[in-house]
Amino acid sequence: MMTNNKKNITILGATGSIGLQTLQVIKQADCHFELNYLTINTRIDLLEEQLQHFTPKGVVITEEKAYNKFKKTTNFKGEILFGDEGLLKAVTDRTNDMVVSALVGFSGVVPTLAAIQAGTTVGLANKETLVSAGIIITEAAKKNNVALLAIDSEHNAIFQCLAGENFNDIEKLILTASGGPFLNTPIEAFEELSIAQALNHPNWSMGNKITIDSATMMNKGFEVIEAHWLFDIPREKIDVVIHPQSIIHSMVMFHDGSIKAQMGLPDMRLPIAYALSYPVRLKLDIPRLNFDTLSSLTFEKPDLNRFRCLNLAYEAMSKNGTSATILNAANEIAVNSFLNNKIKFTDIVKVIEKSLEKLIIIDNPTLDDIINIDSETRIFADNYIDTLY
Repeated sequence: MMTNNKKNITILGATGSIGLQTLQVIKQADCHFELNYLTINTRIDLLEEQLQHFTPKGVVITEEKAYNKFKKTTNFKGEILFGDEGLLKAVTDRTNDMVVSALVGFSGVVPTLAAIQAGTTVGLANKETLVSAGIIITEAAKKNNVALLAIDSEHNAIFQCLAGENFNDIEKLILTASGGPFLNTPIEAFEELSIAQALNHPNWSMGNKITIDSATMMNKGFEVIEAHWLFDIPREKIDVVIHPQSIIHSMVMFHDGSIKAQMGLPDMRLPIAYALSYPVRLKLDIPRLNFDTLSSLTFEKPDLNRFRCLNLAYEAMSKNGTSATILNAANEIAVNSFLNNKIKFTDIVKVIEKSLEKLIIIDNPTLDDIINIDSETRIFADNYIDTLY
């Protein structure tokens, strides 16, 4: 059982998929948690709904028009903060016990780093933070003796498998991947794939950006990079296996040949709850895995010709420096362009490939270097997209 001392939680990205599910977990276990700050970008309508059920100390709205409208119309009596300055005040609040970093994309890097520098445990659901700035984030975590608790289902699964184990006994980490909606789609059909088809994930309910990343398998490439930083494991000890049922969320093989796997239904509330309540488990009222109706678990090697984005992630990881920063920034621009019907599904990989080819990689980057190359990559990718059509 958890103690009577409630954990104070700040959620970055409270109206996104992970933010919403984090609030569902907290609602079930409200005797264990208090909300410090909820941060959003534009969805003040959804924020107002949340404020009917929760009473955080404050809210942060990063988009100016939404902030001004909320200030005029809300009955909320707590702090109402604005923009990047408001985000930094929320994440560095000394009463935070945990900051859940669920922002989408590179926008999570600076506030996550600020939370770490304030000495606060981070529940990390933002892949791009470690992909873009892994060396900066992990060094800061070590320096400030801060725990990074993975919320991504795959890394959370590995975290659970490693409980009580000696890291020196690890032979490899095995990340599972569903294969997304196009696992069995003929490659020649990729050219004409629609946005609706790409957003139709067979197992998981996620935000649009990560759902497209799943369709290209860039999300799995990001997870390989993330696993390297989270667990201090070299690339050659991290494997990816296609597991279409999404029941085994990841595995660890030890040097005696034994394998531990973490299993469960594809429900993000499971890893969220484990991270929030670690080192104990919450009692959750959610569906259970029923082995009576589980017909099979299958596995296959990923096809790197089909999923070229995964291969690009491997290449970026081998080059080190700011290569993964370029990878992430180019992917964000490409995915956004696809979702806005500016490019084809098959152009996503072209934009990333060209960006990695043309932009200069900086070894041993500072945070300023990472911010600058992120910005430079976005400009390059946007310009390259303009030349495609």
